[in-house]
Amino acid sequence: MNVQSGTTLKASQRDILGLPVCDLDWAGAFDFVSRIADMPIGTTTVAFLNANNANLMMRDAEYRRALQRQIVLPDGHGVDIASQIFHGEPFPANLNGTDFVPALLTYMEKPKRVALIGARQDVLLSAAEKFREHTPWHEFHAISDGYFDVSESQAVMDKIRALSPDILLVAMGTPIQEKWIDQHVTPGHARLVISVGALFDFVAGRVPRAPPRMRRMRLEWLFRFLQEPRRLWYRYVVGNPLFLLHVARYKLARVFSRRR
Repeated sequence: MNVQSGTTLKASQRDILGLPVCDLDWAGAFDFVSRIADMPIGTTTVAFLNANNANLMMRDAEYRRALQRQIVLPDGHGVDIASQIFHGEPFPANLNGTDFVPALLTYMEKPKRVALIGARQDVLLSAAEKFREHTPWHEFHAISDGYFDVSESQAVMDKIRALSPDILLVAMGTPIQEKWIDQHVTPGHARLVISVGALFDFVAGRVPRAPPRMRRMRLEWLFRFLQEPRRLWYRYVVGNPLFLLHVARYKLARVFSRRR
């Protein structure tokens, strides 16, 4: 299966619980997404799917519809398991946003104007400064924290349109950020829009990253759970088995549909 962005660019995809998810490796993803940012017209949104997001998608039809209009990249071991069960092999790469977005900005040699929305105001400003230190050839503009009232969305988008960024990073948490982007971002706001979850918290140093070895083993979820067990216990203790149940049901439904 192929996906076409608002441009003529295409990428291969795999069906994960009824949602097309790109099966690119790191090099392919960098090339694909950076070329989207270089297109002279159109707007393309990139989102990420992990086990928790998939659970939300299974019970939130509005969120699923928003994702279906976006380019979706695989994030985490859960979707790898689903890909193995549905397609016989894991995804070529774990393109989680926390690693992918900073690496993408490094990959892009052509200077870009990048707008940031989301997180607390102090975290937002700190993240913008860290991004400037990381890739000083790009411009970074902190537009708004993520706690504005929905009635203020148009005013925020007016600021974006006036800035005319190449890239817009939105960090409001799932599924709010994906829905908000789907409802409010239109051509003329940015060429490339990426929903980035807790990225600003990580970049600003507010939330620690897992050690490199745990990240290579795709166990960052375990590190986060050990750091914040009270907040994340439901996501992982209940959510991970629930995700596997969704995968099993979807697999069985496909098997039975082929036999009819």
